[in-house]
Amino acid sequence: MDNIDKKILCLLQNNARISNADIAREVKLAPSVTLTRIRKLEEKGVIAGYEAKLNPHEIGLDMLAFVLIKVSGDKDIEGLLVDIPGVQEVHNVAGDDCYLIKIRTRNTESLSLLLKEKVRGESISTKTIIVLNTLKETTQLLF
Repeated sequence: MDNIDKKILCLLQNNARISNADIAREVKLAPSVTLTRIRKLEEKGVIAGYEAKLNPHEIGLDMLAFVLIKVSGDKDIEGLLVDIPGVQEVHNVAGDDCYLIKIRTRNTESLSLLLKEKVRGESISTKTIIVLNTLKETTQLLF
């Protein structure tokens, strides 16, 4: 990956809907060459996909929480965690806890219900951190 590829990736991270022509103009290459580079980045898995970033508050998902999960014994819950609607991230972490998940729900009631029905159980304990205000949230990567 050279500096032109990095510039292309930066442009796409800032605006995934930017046209190929605009990218080509920015990196000073022909549109066909630019498109070939983008396709190669997609094939290599550097570009994992394109998606619209939604404002959670505008669609009624006002509750953001991070939940630390501790599993006692050899119970395997990874598959369960990744399939829970509303869970945006699942991380296997080092330390006293086993997993850290990020959840968006409508309110505290729906969060409580989700945790009770989908997460908590025998040999599973949780610690929930409710977010009061988000100062920065991004998926952009620096390289």
